[in-house]
Amino acid sequence: MRDDALAPAKLDDPNLKVVDVGGGTGFCTLGVVKTVKPENVTLMDQSPHQLAKAKAKPALKGVTILEGDAEDLPFPTDTFDRYVSAGSIEYWPEPQRGIREAYRVIKEGGIACMIGPVHPTHPVSRFFADAWMLFPTEEEYIDWFTKAGFTDVKMTRIGPKWYRGVRRHGLIMGCSVTGVKPKAGDSPLVMGPKAEVSGKMNTNPFSFLLNLILGTTAGFYYFCLPIYMYIKNLVWPKNWEM
Repeated sequence: MRDDALAPAKLDDPNLKVVDVGGGTGFCTLGVVKTVKPENVTLMDQSPHQLAKAKAKPALKGVTILEGDAEDLPFPTDTFDRYVSAGSIEYWPEPQRGIREAYRVIKEGGIACMIGPVHPTHPVSRFFADAWMLFPTEEEYIDWFTKAGFTDVKMTRIGPKWYRGVRRHGLIMGCSVTGVKPKAGDSPLVMGPKAEVSGKMNTNPFSFLLNLILGTTAGFYYFCLPIYMYIKNLVWPKNWEM
């Protein structure tokens, strides 16, 4: 699935300058360095613990690895040829701001590729998806890219061969969205200052326990769902369906 998700980014030149935003342990970056020289790749994430795991991977030797905020990238405008981000947008407080930053940091003609979950349509899956994390709709992805100024915005649905339903139950890695930066400079989208994140914790024990139970249940649901679908496909392969 990783190679399928990265294919729309057109990482077809070893000399491309690429940034992987929210790259965590470097799983997506490992796909990038298959075709791009490691010294031309930057991996950025907010978690030092995740980045420590990335630094320990021999295949990522030569990659620039640093901490940073996806919604406030520490790079000059028009720096990279490609921007990729996989499995990160669902944790962003303001996805539109992050995609606006993607536009800013790539060069004219560059491509941004956002790989993320897709919102389910099945009512039970939709309930757990909304309780667990951000699952954007396909329409939201397209709208965010378009508002940021990207042109030739395209969406590619991705998923394992045994997956059924496309959007019915959603997918943690459900789509790959790309856009092209038409001209150099900052994004035409004007946004106010980044909202301050409150450091206050919710001290209500009942509310905390409820959120913990709900989040744990949702996580377990989305752990079991692909196992069920995989086994279902073994017992009743998709090509047997009428």
